Order: sequence, then C-alpha cells, then structure tokens
Amino acid sequence: MTTPDNVKDTIKTLNNLIETSKDGEAGFKVCAEDVKRPDLKTLFLDRSQRCGQAAAELQRIVLELGGNPEDSTSVGGDLHRRWVDLKSLVTGKDEEAILNECERGEDVAKKHYKEALEETHLSPEIRAVVQRQYDGVLRNHDQIKALRNAERARS
Repeated sequence: MTTPDNVKDTIKTLNNLIETSKDGEAGFKVCAEDVKRPDLKTLFLDRSQRCGQAAAELQRIVLELGGNPEDSTSVGGDLHRRWVDLKSLVTGKDEEAILNECERGEDVAKKHYKEALEETHLSPEIRAVVQRQYDGVLRNHDQIKALRNAERARS
C-alpha cells in the first residue's frame, strides 16, 4: 500500500541516488579531462553520459511521484573531485591514480545503491529501476578496477 510517508521516503531515496549519479557524471568527466590515454578518455566520457542518463531517469520518477528532483551534485562529490584534481596535479595526472579515484567514486555509488535496495518502501517498479542501475554501477566498478589493476601491473 502506498502511503504519503512511503512516497516521501521514496523521493528522498531517489534524490540521494540522483545526487550520487550526478557525482558520477561530474567525476567521470573530470577523469576524462585528466587522463591522457584516448581509450580511457572515451570510457570515462561514456560513463559520465550513462550516469547523467541514470540521474535523468530517476528525476523523471521523482516528478511522477509529485516531488522535486535533485539537480546537483553532493558536497562530498564536489570535495572528492577537488581532491582528484589536487592529486592528479601532484602525481602528474598518472593513469593509475586517476583510476584509483574512479574506483573510489564507484565504491560510494555501490554503497548508496545497495542501501537504497535495502529500503522497504520502494515499489516493485521503482526497485527494478534501482536494481538495473545498481547492476550498471557494479559493472562500472569491476571494469574500472580491472583497468586500474592492469595499469598497476604495467608500472
């Protein structure tokens, strides 16, 4: 049964995931700007775009629920990107360091999506969207980790 509290809680959960997706969109964009390898640049730009699409999908659901969708990144995400910028300056934009930071960002996304899926107030339809996006986060994380490990093996 859908109650006003369930809707309010669902909107809050989705807005947290929107913020997380916006963080990923901005974070991957920064990584694409910082990295030298064309293959990584393409990958990061693709991931940035996919995070933006995930955020837009969640924003539409929040609107359908009658809520005000989040439209910005989190303070934590902003701080993380500044840290990535600082670290990349210090390390000379080393690919391994950039991949490490991408993986850290994906760790945060994994945590937020996992917590959302543990919520009991999500409808089956919304839960399915969150699960599909979470599966994408897991694939991103595993791919970034594999690339980071390969880069580490090279250095």
